[in-house]
Amino acid sequence: MRRAVLFAALGLLVSPLAAQGPAEYDFLIKGGRVIDPRNSLDAVRDVAIKDGKIAAVATDIAATRAMKAVDARGLVVTPGLIDLHVHVFPGEKLRDYAGGDWSVFPDGFTLRSCVTTVNDAGTSGWRNFPDFKRRVIDESKTRVTAFLNIVGNGMGSGPIEQNADDMDGAATAKMALQHKGVVVGIKSAHYNGTDWKPYEQAVIAGQQADIPVMIDFGGNVKAGRTLMDLFMKYLRPGDIFTHMYGGVRGEFDAATKGPSAAMIEGRKRGIIFDVGHGGTSLRYSAAIPMIQKGFLPDSISTDLHTSSMNSAMKDMLNVMGKFLAMGVPLGDVIGQSTWNPAREIKLESLGHLSVGATADVSVLRVEQGRFGFVDFLGGRLEGTQRLACELTVRDGKVVYDLNGMIADPWDTLPATARGGDPKWDRTRGH
Repeated sequence: MRRAVLFAALGLLVSPLAAQGPAEYDFLIKGGRVIDPRNSLDAVRDVAIKDGKIAAVATDIAATRAMKAVDARGLVVTPGLIDLHVHVFPGEKLRDYAGGDWSVFPDGFTLRSCVTTVNDAGTSGWRNFPDFKRRVIDESKTRVTAFLNIVGNGMGSGPIEQNADDMDGAATAKMALQHKGVVVGIKSAHYNGTDWKPYEQAVIAGQQADIPVMIDFGGNVKAGRTLMDLFMKYLRPGDIFTHMYGGVRGEFDAATKGPSAAMIEGRKRGIIFDVGHGGTSLRYSAAIPMIQKGFLPDSISTDLHTSSMNSAMKDMLNVMGKFLAMGVPLGDVIGQSTWNPAREIKLESLGHLSVGATADVSVLRVEQGRFGFVDFLGGRLEGTQRLACELTVRDGKVVYDLNGMIADPWDTLPATARGGDPKWDRTRGH
């Protein structure tokens, strides 16, 4: 009985590969190319899981040692993907982000893209974070962390983010400290004023809560603000600049056809650079020359919202595919989507497959062919590789399985299952 309950919790079915007696491991992924940048590993290995943790990474672990084993030959096995910049605080408000219809519920867009952790980048502020946590964070299969917006009411259309009177570093830090490990940073975005208050208050909050700050520099170039001032006078090493390939905030130097002096000096100072693709924040005319000059991202992220997901961005795997097409090696792309963002938000139990680590695992297929990747201006980049998600494991449980890797042939199931016995369906967790 105990074993049946565990199978149901894992979402697994017994197969000929599974152990017939007491098993050492709950789940085994065999024969995949394991890419784990944290541990400098890129080799064919087996990955064993027990009690929601990585139990072993080794060559040729016998399938009979596990309750369930799957064949991952020809596939790539990585830590669960981490998307550092999303907007996942939906609600009934129209044409808005915080509690509105421009945000999305995470589970419908993450697990099927092999993303196990997302970081909401400032959709909520200290005033409405409790509602976000109750309705979304606590109810999602996806692990959801958050950067609090320095604006108390969070991210919104119209004047909400321009309200300097609602920018309170102390109140923001207090809320962050009440939710350590869930609130992992502070966000400032889209401010068009002529002062530096949002960045000053964001850093105050970051200092008091000992967490990083992420900046979407918005319209500050038009307001006379410069990236050099932002990086050198306000942000700290470990703080994050998102939309790094947007090309309209001073990131790109048209004369040198590479990163601007501010970007170069910012990296020297320890500023972290995040993609934050979004609807309009990655253009090939900036990204390709910068990458050719060696200015790679620290983290790849989507800036997921209802507009970006249906335009050039699409999803995490599509954005990762763009970087493959722009010449970034697969191992680097995996690191920029796993271990790097985990370090950026100080959750170093994630983003790797070390023994004892949380068993968040992505199984990817690298498809070969002729593919097209577009930017928001309509420019097309040809690529020969595309990533697809075969299997997603979150805390040791299979939460997405594209091609039924964990399932058995239908005609080998017990007659009660083939007949649709509701008791059988319940044991499978449906």
